[in-house]
Amino acid sequence: MDLDFSAAENTFRAEARAWLTAHVPSSRLPSLETAEGFEAHREWERALFADRWSVVSWPEEHGGRGASLLQWLIFEEEYYAADAPGRVSQNGINLLAPTLFEHGTPEQRARVLPPMASGEVIWAQAWSEPEAGSDLARLRSTAQRTEGGWRLSGQKTWSSRAAFADRAFGLFRSDPAADKPHRGLTYLMFPLDAPGVTVRPIGRLDGKPAFAELFLEDVFVPDEDVIGTPGEGWRVAMSTAGNERGLTLRSPGRFTAAADRLAQLWRDEADPADTALRDRVADAMIGARAYELFAYASVSRIAAGESIGAESSLNKVFWSELDIALHETALDLLGPYGELADDAEDAPEGGGWAEGYTFSLAGPIYAGTNEIQRDIIAERLLGLPKGRR
Repeated sequence: MDLDFSAAENTFRAEARAWLTAHVPSSRLPSLETAEGFEAHREWERALFADRWSVVSWPEEHGGRGASLLQWLIFEEEYYAADAPGRVSQNGINLLAPTLFEHGTPEQRARVLPPMASGEVIWAQAWSEPEAGSDLARLRSTAQRTEGGWRLSGQKTWSSRAAFADRAFGLFRSDPAADKPHRGLTYLMFPLDAPGVTVRPIGRLDGKPAFAELFLEDVFVPDEDVIGTPGEGWRVAMSTAGNERGLTLRSPGRFTAAADRLAQLWRDEADPADTALRDRVADAMIGARAYELFAYASVSRIAAGESIGAESSLNKVFWSELDIALHETALDLLGPYGELADDAEDAPEGGGWAEGYTFSLAGPIYAGTNEIQRDIIAERLLGLPKGRR
């Protein structure tokens, strides 16, 4: 792994930094978990797209810059260091888009990707069901063949961004007679305003509807919205899951920037005699830097033609637990002021630490629970015997 950047990479970083300096809003946008904030963040996506910064690693014909993975990491570092708004389109650009690049058709990519990159269409992830969360293969929602497409029925829950999103992607059981749970599944895209779709928001601890339940009753989806081969949706879904647990959903820039803000918070607010809290700040900074170096090593391996595979589970466990520890430390530094919500006048950083902490608590659950990820690490990476199921 070479940590020296080329002249082209340094030029790319300078260009990204200059654009962000000129365009990042001077005041924090309303929470994207509210209707007002969602639309404000959609407008921000449009601004990014207008100058081709929304999806820098995509091919130019789809609105990107054809940047390398390393350049994408550089952009992410600059983006979070600039304290730019959260990406309301992340489910689409970080999860669905890589799946379309790997398994979609040219027609699907041409039709779906540009409006995704511009923020015109925001995507929700519709995977989990009431009795199929970590064990996703046990899902019960169905896709039945009909003339020209499919009829979807069932219930999805904890659907990220679904409270205000435009479309969703998910897995459905298309062959109930398949001999194993992970067979006979089909990966489909569908509109959330289609006849037969009911969206019921689910509030977080702070009351904001970060998720939603989806109820589908005989919802028609055309064949053109099937990703991959019908009945082989599990293989397609695993590529999405790999991106979700790996680099694309949680780039290291998110954590190095947060660790830098935490260190500044320590300098501004802490009692120097509180060495225990000081050590927790140091641990957060070390963890963020370790994750950054791991990401650079992973990109080097990918560039050399290697695949990451089950190591994405290591990534997922590490960043989700780092996120909680980092935000808990910030709240302990702030004391009672750290618990103020974003609508409170005296909330530090506009309530960002409190909202970030609330969201971080979901980290060990979404993208596959950490308990399941530890099973994968034990069995597939360490070669330990399988536990009882």
